[in-house]
Amino acid sequence: MTAPKKDDSYDASNIQILEWLEPVRKRPWMYIWSTDERWLHHLIWEIVDNSIDEAMAWYGNTITLKIWKDWSMEVIDEWRWIPVDIHPKTWKSTLETVLTVLHAGWKFWWEESWYKVSGWLHWVWASVVNALSSKLEAYVHRDGKIYFQEYVRWVPSDEIKPIWKTDRTWTTIKFWPDDEMFSVLEFDFKTVLIRLRQQAYLTKGITMTLIDERSDNRYRFYFEWWVKSYVRFLNRSYDELWDIFYVDKNIDNVNVEIAMQYKKDDYSDKIVSFVNNINTPEWWTHLVWYRTALTRTINKYARANEILKEKDTNLTNEDVIEWITTVVSVKVPEPQFEWQTKSKLWNSEVRWIVDKLVWEKLYEFFEENPRTAKLIIEKSLLASRARLAARNARDTVIRKWALEWMTLPWKLADCSSKDPAKSELYIVEWDSAGWSAKQWRDRETQAILPLKGKILNTEQARLDKIFANQEIKNLIIAIGCSIWDTFDLTRLRYHRIIIMTDADVDGAHIRTLLLTFFYRYLKDLIISWNIFIAQPPLYKLSKWKQTWYVYSDEEKEQILKEFNVTSEWIQRYKWLWEMNPEQLWETTMDPQARKMYKVAIDDWEKADEIFKILMGEDVPPRKRFIQSRAKQVSNLDI
Repeated sequence: MTAPKKDDSYDASNIQILEWLEPVRKRPWMYIWSTDERWLHHLIWEIVDNSIDEAMAWYGNTITLKIWKDWSMEVIDEWRWIPVDIHPKTWKSTLETVLTVLHAGWKFWWEESWYKVSGWLHWVWASVVNALSSKLEAYVHRDGKIYFQEYVRWVPSDEIKPIWKTDRTWTTIKFWPDDEMFSVLEFDFKTVLIRLRQQAYLTKGITMTLIDERSDNRYRFYFEWWVKSYVRFLNRSYDELWDIFYVDKNIDNVNVEIAMQYKKDDYSDKIVSFVNNINTPEWWTHLVWYRTALTRTINKYARANEILKEKDTNLTNEDVIEWITTVVSVKVPEPQFEWQTKSKLWNSEVRWIVDKLVWEKLYEFFEENPRTAKLIIEKSLLASRARLAARNARDTVIRKWALEWMTLPWKLADCSSKDPAKSELYIVEWDSAGWSAKQWRDRETQAILPLKGKILNTEQARLDKIFANQEIKNLIIAIGCSIWDTFDLTRLRYHRIIIMTDADVDGAHIRTLLLTFFYRYLKDLIISWNIFIAQPPLYKLSKWKQTWYVYSDEEKEQILKEFNVTSEWIQRYKWLWEMNPEQLWETTMDPQARKMYKVAIDDWEKADEIFKILMGEDVPPRKRFIQSRAKQVSNLDI
């Protein structure tokens, strides 16, 4: 082998320096992770969260958002203005500094400022919004004047200048997402609405208004009882409810607000947590100690009142959170998050504060509401018995199938690579699709597992049935990280688990059943972004020697019109086996050409509700859901 030729010209000219906001435009994923629809909306939250911080500092109580027809977003807050005087370090106006300099914001000097509690975002990331916008306009009302400055792809068009008189303090930021940065430019009204409503529950005394100038939709939110109102909202579809436990207290500059309510007619738990109004979906610090304190308090009260007998074992965390809906909101002066994702809170001092409040206040609540306390404990005892029965059933199944659990399923065509980061598992329906996928795969990195049609609906089944189901058992063994309380993510055999089903009603149903199983029993795989959905083409269009694989009716119509393709040269793919192995590889499995969806959940509350409606036992909610969306259905094969 010939050694590569050395390049001795490496000098100072090879070192690239990116000025101001150029790094954001060059590598946007380093700042907002992605440039798809989810992170398009993240631009809104970077601005709105600054306004929320003002509310938490008690400097105002109103935020208005407007979605305009030209795809722009306007955020108006009637609070303190951004300074417009010259900044001593940049020699530019403070407004221009915070909108064009990364990490320029008031919170880096928070000890000397007004911000005792915040999400640590105040104007720090406003510059990122500017960097990813084709245009941004800033209006600052202060000192009797309205100051204005426009930016085009983050560069100021002119110096900041007063344009009118005013008698108020007011800040308006209006921005247009850049089509060079984002694949989608249109804001979704419902996505913005859900987030604003959530923030209105969490911020005391705030009024939030959303106006959609495209459709004239208008909503205004104000909630008097904050997270207590939030719990009532989450339980709005349940008829049988018990008293709400609520506590709101400051200890050592840490504010803890908890609302909790048990349901009588539903087994699922719903626990939502926030730190400084930022959702923290993963269990850590305050949530772990909330559950621990909840369990200890219930056990203590049950023993003291002889509801738990001497022979009874103590209730566990899993026992006491069934039927529960809880919102935990913590406001901390210096939050220590796990990197930029802010999914985990590390502050250890929050631990004993949450523990102390739940222990003291919940015990008082039980003494004041003995009937509710007794019912909760009896329900928890019932959950304990069911848990033990399910564990025994699982152990029986594991013992019965011990040899199979140690051996990979015979239907699995495994890959040769033992590196999970390079390996991927395709889950396909029926052996016919499995045969095609096996013939033309990358045998080093791609494994194929065919399923026998539709798997068990795990939303309705007991654990013993789930563990005894052959198709689910094959899935669990192939994936490798087990399930339920023995789940271990480090044992995951494939970092990409890809659901590949037919493009018909049955395929959609199988995909939904698989997603239900992953959501209910292997949720960490979704959190870790290990689940994907393959997107096979819907049509093959041919004309002479040209061939097009298309993935939507819109794309098909465009090609028909542009290349004058006739109906005789159109093939509709309803089933994967209709493609020969080479076509399946080229369109759906080739890493260089395939299209896939990554399964991620932005709104866990909504996801939980959707799975319960679509896959649960109650028929009327599912019927209403289908009827309300019937006009939106496309590609429905009958």
